[in-house]
Amino acid sequence: MSAEPAAPTGTFLTLDDGRPAVRFTRTYDHPAERVWRFVTDPDELAAWFPSRADMDLRPGGTVTFSGDPHMPEATGHVLAVEPHRHLSFAWGDDELHFDLEALDGGRTRFTLTNVLAARDTAARNGAGWDVCLAALDALTRDEPSGGPHAGGLARWQEIYRGYLAEGVPSGAPVPGTD
Repeated sequence: MSAEPAAPTGTFLTLDDGRPAVRFTRTYDHPAERVWRFVTDPDELAAWFPSRADMDLRPGGTVTFSGDPHMPEATGHVLAVEPHRHLSFAWGDDELHFDLEALDGGRTRFTLTNVLAARDTAARNGAGWDVCLAALDALTRDEPSGGPHAGGLARWQEIYRGYLAEGVPSGAPVPGTD
C-alpha cells in the first residue's frame, strides 16, 4: 500500500439548501440511453454500485438494495425520474442524484451527487464512490473490474487519505473495517 494518498475525484460542496454533498462528474463515450442502463438496470448497476438496486422507476417507487457485504438489505424510494436525463432516490438518510447530459458525438456527461445526511460522512462516502466509479469507468470501456468490492479496501484507504488531505469532513464509522 502506498504511503501517499490517492487523488480523490469527488468535490465536497454545500448545496443551495445548506445540505452537504459530494459530487462526481465523468464523460462517457456512450449515448445517454446507454449510460441510463448503467444507472437503472439492476444487473448493470450491480457491476459497479455498492449494492444491487432493484427499482420501480417512478416517483415514490421502491428501491430494494441487496448484496453489499458490508450493509444489510434495505429499501429506499425513488424521488424523481426523467428517463435518460435524471434519477434520484433515497438510500438510508442520504439521497443519490444521477444526472445525464447528452453531448456531441454520442457522448454523455454523467454526474453523481450524493446528498449527505451528515457532514462527517463526506470523506468516507467520497472514497467509496471513487472506488465504485472506477468500476463503472471500466465497465463503460468493456474492461473487467471485479466490481467495487473486489479488493477495494486498500484503494479505498488511499483515496480516503486523499480526501482527508483536502480537508473534506470525516469521522463517520466505516462499515466493513471493524
